[in-house]
Amino acid sequence: MSYDVIIIGAGPGGYVSAVRCAQLGLKTAIVEGRDTLGGTCLNVGCIPSKALLHATHQLHEAEHNFAKMGLKGKSPSVDWNQMKSYKDEVIGQNTGGIEFLMKKNKIDWLKGWASIPAAGQVKVGDDTYATKNIVIASGSVPSSLPGVAVDNDKGIVVDSTGALELPKIPKKMVVIGAGVIGLELGSVYARLGAEVTVVEYMDAVCPGMDKDVQRAFKKILEKQGLSFVMGAAVQGVETKGGKAKVSYQPKKGGDAEVIDADVVLVATGRKPYAEGLGLDTLGIKLTERGQIATDAKWATNVPGVYAIGDVIEGPMLAHKAEDEGMAVADVIAGKHGHVNYGVIPGVVYTTPEVATVGATEDALKAEGRNIKVGKFSFMGNGRAKAVGQADGFVKLIADKETDRVLGAAIIGPAAGDMIHEICVAMEFGASAEDIALTCHAHPTYSEAVREAALACGDGAIHA
Repeated sequence: MSYDVIIIGAGPGGYVSAVRCAQLGLKTAIVEGRDTLGGTCLNVGCIPSKALLHATHQLHEAEHNFAKMGLKGKSPSVDWNQMKSYKDEVIGQNTGGIEFLMKKNKIDWLKGWASIPAAGQVKVGDDTYATKNIVIASGSVPSSLPGVAVDNDKGIVVDSTGALELPKIPKKMVVIGAGVIGLELGSVYARLGAEVTVVEYMDAVCPGMDKDVQRAFKKILEKQGLSFVMGAAVQGVETKGGKAKVSYQPKKGGDAEVIDADVVLVATGRKPYAEGLGLDTLGIKLTERGQIATDAKWATNVPGVYAIGDVIEGPMLAHKAEDEGMAVADVIAGKHGHVNYGVIPGVVYTTPEVATVGATEDALKAEGRNIKVGKFSFMGNGRAKAVGQADGFVKLIADKETDRVLGAAIIGPAAGDMIHEICVAMEFGASAEDIALTCHAHPTYSEAVREAALACGDGAIHA
């Protein structure tokens, strides 16, 4: 059996690339060892966590906000097993949809784990397939810390995968890492009644994010019941009798301290996964951080072998992998593949949501750029006040001379959807004035984006 393209890994990058290859007339196969398609994102990542975030947000609304809206009665009780079943049903709907797409586009699913014995060959189980091109889209796995042993089966020290399948809701949870994964899953369990403490090595949540957003975000999460220990280097986790003790050392000095927990969630990021592919034998070059090195067209140093997604450099985001998956398909088909790495949004799906795109204010100032900043609070947005989500703001950054939009940050309702207006504006090189002069429907959250754009000029109207 021979193919034009074999794609290794059926996550967002892999399956999207496969569909695009098939659309371009390439005979395509995809290799996946899981029982279901969709990779980490659909099976144990983005999709199940959003299902739990949605369910627990409904619970929070019922417990805290229904009464003042005239919706009176007993707050719902939590059936944790049923909530997990709901999550699994959502996963099944999505993974089943991907399998349908493979069949619809006549893409062969080679079930098993792949290795690459030589350029132009992919081995799956006992079978070896010939192919003109190989795309490695093998993704990433959770990373841990020295002295912290993750064992999801025991349900005490878990990573993001284990946190989705806890046998019961813990009374006390310690989250190691105040990044996106830690804050999202920490929010889930805080809403379910757990006492959640987040331990972070850096001095701010979501390291690298806009500082105004970091400060506001932490305050909002604290009001929701999360506790934070910042500037703390975790030394280890000890488990005994079904409980855990997390020891950490303050970066600024002082004695080591210990926090007791029923469950410890290790959310310290992810690392590229290419185990068993035979990259060493093949001679594929890696970066210093263990990622597959590629050129501007996602090609490795071995002819006919490409790589995309979490296994190469760049943010480990599903939509970044999807963009690369489509782009590399275009390259293989002789077209021009395009990914604008300056316009890749990032979203945290807590309540409120946080979304960013482009450069931060501090990064631009460090470059010596002459910029202007427009900011608008959701307290001035009628729709946000009507639904009780007036915390947060929109922050827009533009070049002072050209008015071109350089970046944005939103913390507030539907931030993950609103950010795309700014993404489109940046993709087309729009100015803040272009956004300010565009009519926005009233009442919508998106009016806050227009107001922030107005604030880059003569001033917002409702500020």
